[in-house]
Amino acid sequence: MKPYVQLAEARLADGTVFSLHRHDGHFYLKNDGRELMSTRLTWSEEKLAELGCAHLAEGSPTRPKHPRVLIGGLGMGFTLKRTLEGIGSPATVEVAELMPEIIEWNRSFLAEHNGPILADPRTKIHQGDFFDALKKHGKGGLDAILIDIDDGPDMLITGDNSRLYTPSFFARVREALAPAGCAAYWMAHPTPAMEKSLQKAGFRVEVHPVKAHEKAKKPRHCIYVAWVG
Repeated sequence: MKPYVQLAEARLADGTVFSLHRHDGHFYLKNDGRELMSTRLTWSEEKLAELGCAHLAEGSPTRPKHPRVLIGGLGMGFTLKRTLEGIGSPATVEVAELMPEIIEWNRSFLAEHNGPILADPRTKIHQGDFFDALKKHGKGGLDAILIDIDDGPDMLITGDNSRLYTPSFFARVREALAPAGCAAYWMAHPTPAMEKSLQKAGFRVEVHPVKAHEKAKKPRHCIYVAWVG
């Protein structure tokens, strides 16, 4: 049996440890020893981009001249890659990633899977807090917001992330989105309370069960797309 080889490690101020591993030709990102994502299972991260940016795709009658997208969490880069593939040019895709090490891992180790997506002229990296990145955008300044930071409101990576699921945060998201824009949340499992919270905040919500990989028999994860209009 081939062993897992740890390639790098990074630690947040609160002690949370992220580590990058390689095993049998694939990369794995772990949080305190628990697998978060891997290059073996990318389907749902790609679907987050497709569902959240469908109205911005090349050829779509609803595509603005210059779409602006904000992604919360770089991870292993698969949501960013799929967004760039579908959104065309010109466009701006900003990614907020708290950990500089994860950004560097995407430039080095993970480039063999995703290519130079961080060097794409449409890509803008905000190394810092997602909340700070969102604050920079004025009213109606974004066409889509894609969020893949936690497994869900009941499975947080850090305690501060609880802010992502509050009425005040939903109100800020609505303010930042254009009239025809949407916010898409990736969830590790169906979360009915999330749907109700978004509806209460005034969004029109679509619920999309998604598979962990293309050939899976049943969906495991869930993507909530919250529309302004």
